[in-house]
Amino acid sequence: MLEKLRPWFKRLINPIAKGMVKIGLTANAVTVIGAVGTIVVGIATGVTGWLFWGALAMGLLVIFDSLDGSVAKLTNGGTHFGAFLDSTLDRVADWAVLLGVIIYFFMRSNAALLADGRYDVVALVGMGAAIYAIMTSFVTSYIRARAESVGAEAKGGIATRSDRLTIILVGMAISGLTHQDAWLMATMCILALLGTITVGQRIHEARASIEATLDDADKD
Repeated sequence: MLEKLRPWFKRLINPIAKGMVKIGLTANAVTVIGAVGTIVVGIATGVTGWLFWGALAMGLLVIFDSLDGSVAKLTNGGTHFGAFLDSTLDRVADWAVLLGVIIYFFMRSNAALLADGRYDVVALVGMGAAIYAIMTSFVTSYIRARAESVGAEAKGGIATRSDRLTIILVGMAISGLTHQDAWLMATMCILALLGTITVGQRIHEARASIEATLDDADKD
């Protein structure tokens, strides 16, 4: 859904990319820094429970990470390895953001169990939904890569990577401000649902693309 805003966003961050080129940062360096920063902040957010500030910091890191493509265009125009590295570390960053959510819910559930011997249902549901969302996130990316490897396309869907990250960070920020874990749990459930729908949509798109390719081959 948010992919339609990409051209506008790229124009907005282009001056920042030019500044990075002037100080000597390469596109690959931007990619690595963004991924490492997201891992550190994601885990730290889960451990400390500072959801709002963690969401804010990761939001800035997401913007920083998105600069690698603009930096590449301003320097070497982008390389195959750079695209590969970016795609690979994007998966690591996605994992780190959701890992932070899982750690947070695990610690909340454990604290409730130790305090009065009860299970925190909100934390358990949120943690389960986040674990499931990791699976749908990776499968969504895998479907696209596997489809492209056989000459097909599968890059649509209701929730692309930018959509997923927005949902997670907004949920974290709201829960951090309100101190109500139910908001984060709800966004994790929404993320799991949208992820499931996206997986189904991409499988359908890949099938249609493969069948169209085969039909064209038969006509030849």
